[in-house]
Amino acid sequence: MKFTKMQGLGNDYVYVNCFEEKIENPSEIAIKVSNRNFGVGSDGLIMINPSKAADFEMEMYNADGSRSEMCGNGIRCVGKYVYDYGLTDKTSITVETLAGIKYLDFTIEDGKVKQVRVDMGSPELLPENVPVIADGESAIDTPILVDGTEYHMTCVSMGNPHSVVFVEDVQGFDLETVGPKFEHHERFPRRVNAEFVKILDRNTVEMRVWERGSGETLACGTGACAVAVASILNGFTEDKVRVKLLGGDLQIEWDRETNKVYMTGPAEISFEGDIQL
Repeated sequence: MKFTKMQGLGNDYVYVNCFEEKIENPSEIAIKVSNRNFGVGSDGLIMINPSKAADFEMEMYNADGSRSEMCGNGIRCVGKYVYDYGLTDKTSITVETLAGIKYLDFTIEDGKVKQVRVDMGSPELLPENVPVIADGESAIDTPILVDGTEYHMTCVSMGNPHSVVFVEDVQGFDLETVGPKFEHHERFPRRVNAEFVKILDRNTVEMRVWERGSGETLACGTGACAVAVASILNGFTEDKVRVKLLGGDLQIEWDRETNKVYMTGPAEISFEGDIQL
């Protein structure tokens, strides 16, 4: 199987052009290629498929083989792939995902995609749609007991579920212990991506993320969007936020008039290869 390893801020996936390749068992393949000792090494597998509803379809699997609705860093790389490899000559495209159709705009330099701006759609706050077990019409600054400690979370879906917790020290936070306990907490019927965030100023935040099915990653695009929305809802920041992740920065804007969240960031090709399945 021919593949291309790509990364957005260090959030890396194995990409397969399924206009040319056919994958019968994507969950198993995702586990195999994601292994960093015996496989290619990645946070998961992303298949670029034909679509009847959009220009392309992104089919995504986490490192543990579970299917995921969306990935902000992943979809930027899909955009770069289809343009740089000549599957399209358009600088604005649509991509079908399990979280709906997303709209991408490219910044081109020397004939290649340098930056991708993604219309990530509207944030979902209704608890049953996140989903999270919580009372009321939203879960903003809501207490949650995790392993005997009370945290305050703000829950947002950006096509997949996120729980955002604000902390004083994000770098020293024990994510390896707390992250999986959030992910598998009984209040999240479909598990959750957990973000832990420090506010730096009115326009800048710093975050770490524990992604369901993959553990800590260097970046999470939907997570950065959820963090920006949570920061704005809690009154900590303005509507344009620079989100600092371990792998780099993303620019997030929540347009309150249209209720759309826009994410802008880079996408890079790491290498190409061929793996025996």
